[in-house]
Amino acid sequence: MPTANFNLAFNQMTTDQGASVKELSMQQPVLLVFLRHFGCTFCREALSDLAARLEQINLYGGRLVLVHMSDTETAEKYFEKYQLRNVEHVADPECRYYEAFGLTKGTARQLFGLHSWIRGFQAGVLDGHGVGTQQLGDGFQMPGVFVLVDGLVKNKFIHKLAGDRPEYVDLLAACCEVPG
Repeated sequence: MPTANFNLAFNQMTTDQGASVKELSMQQPVLLVFLRHFGCTFCREALSDLAARLEQINLYGGRLVLVHMSDTETAEKYFEKYQLRNVEHVADPECRYYEAFGLTKGTARQLFGLHSWIRGFQAGVLDGHGVGTQQLGDGFQMPGVFVLVDGLVKNKFIHKLAGDRPEYVDLLAACCEVPG
């Protein structure tokens, strides 16, 4: 659930290309994805999932915007690797947007519980996303996904566990129709 300082943060949130995220949501639905740090297997899995679904996101008239805790140069290396080079993104190293959108720090169970170990093995080893070390950002920060339409949060997915895997297109489809 967004916090008391949500409106202030949302009004200030701009992408690497200088666009206001709120203004973008007035033009078309925005799929705003808050990532974990780039050393996280689940972050890299999310980038792969988003790249595989980008065409469907576009079909619904959506605009993907990624939020990360890194510097722009590091982020763009990962986006390039996952064929997301032209996707707009927001650098939030202090996690103030994460906090404003109500995303919390994970507990030991959310981050290191049995589910995370099983999912981490699947995503990191079996699916090839690797197992990395923490990079820039807060290793305890939980991710989340928001669909923004006309400056409002219309749908969301708040991760309960670090290894949760959202259905990005379904979140968008619940709020938008395929333009005909």
